[in-house]
Amino acid sequence: MNRIILSLIATLTLGSATLNAMDLYQDANGQLFSTAAQGRTLIKDKSVSVFANADKIKLSGVAFLGYRYTNYTHPTATVHNLNQFEIRRAYLELRAHLLDDPKSYYRITLDVLQQTPNNKSTNNGTNSSTNGSTLLRAKYIYLYLHNVLASTSVQLGLVHRPWHDYEQNHSWNFRDISKILLEQSNGANLSNSADFGFDFITKTKYLDTQIGIYNGEGYNRTQNAAHAMSLEWRATSHLIGGKSEKVSDTYFDVSFFGQYNKKHRSVTVGSVTEKQDLIFAGLHTIYNKPGFLFSAQYINSQNTSHIVNNISGQAGSGYNTYGEYRIGSKNEYRFLARYDSWTPEKGKKEQKTIIAGIAWDQNKNVQWIANVTAIKNQSGSNLEKFNGEAYMLTARVKY
Repeated sequence: MNRIILSLIATLTLGSATLNAMDLYQDANGQLFSTAAQGRTLIKDKSVSVFANADKIKLSGVAFLGYRYTNYTHPTATVHNLNQFEIRRAYLELRAHLLDDPKSYYRITLDVLQQTPNNKSTNNGTNSSTNGSTLLRAKYIYLYLHNVLASTSVQLGLVHRPWHDYEQNHSWNFRDISKILLEQSNGANLSNSADFGFDFITKTKYLDTQIGIYNGEGYNRTQNAAHAMSLEWRATSHLIGGKSEKVSDTYFDVSFFGQYNKKHRSVTVGSVTEKQDLIFAGLHTIYNKPGFLFSAQYINSQNTSHIVNNISGQAGSGYNTYGEYRIGSKNEYRFLARYDSWTPEKGKKEQKTIIAGIAWDQNKNVQWIANVTAIKNQSGSNLEKFNGEAYMLTARVKY
């Protein structure tokens, strides 16, 4: 596997056409040079061989490269002004087709990201000496078996959870500037996008479902032996247009999604300890035309505490709306606006996020995004100190 990945990375980085067009030289130590000199030997055979016990191997990736200036207006903010270039994410994905069915495959996705002390999702359980380092970790590792039942496929391993991919591929297509409401730290902050487990994915023209059993902690947390497994689901009805995923399509979808995770967390108040559950449900609608898109959703997370005056930290409710207007001969320019509102049951202080921006699809591989994100949390909120604006410029690179 290492030989395959390294060979493919080398091929992508240098490019076979470039290698064939230029002369390469090697010294006695095996070091490569592009110019001739004493002690260097011309390499005549520049081919790179790749071998795999698979019918087909596909390599792809996406990177979020950007600049951010953040101004927190609250005087107690940890970082009042943040001015930096950053690699927000860089995925390297390999798919190996191992079975007779060409739509079945094994997938591994490696995630390159920069770790910072202010990024809670990337700084849990790690040594503080790695802050600022660019780290490599696994995001997805699973076997996908296509149509093992009628219109139903199976994922097994470190897999996609039911909701995140749908919203990010059909509605909010700008993960490089913000997470979705369900995952965002200033929003619901209830779930992340991948977990260890398995699920069944059913796809028909007018109805899609995904239901599975997972550890519940997510891909970047260890499983707690005292916690129960998590049941999660999504059901999407394609009311207009049938099953569609392209921007140029016309479709109207309504989705119901949620999670039922018994004994998710242990909480002690005085001498009493209880297991709090994580139970939430959401409703999402989206209407898309070639020239515009509009979506809205509502999420409610129950308070399952049985101890008086002990409200679950993940209980609350909220909603968001998102709109996108497209212009250009190929709809390559997009104007986007999003509004998030989340009110935790504990304290009942509203947390608001407002995003506005413009995107340009330079081609199918490169997209540029300029946006401003404003956080307006109610006075007394636990996240009030993050009030302010972030100005961002992003390059999304796909291959």
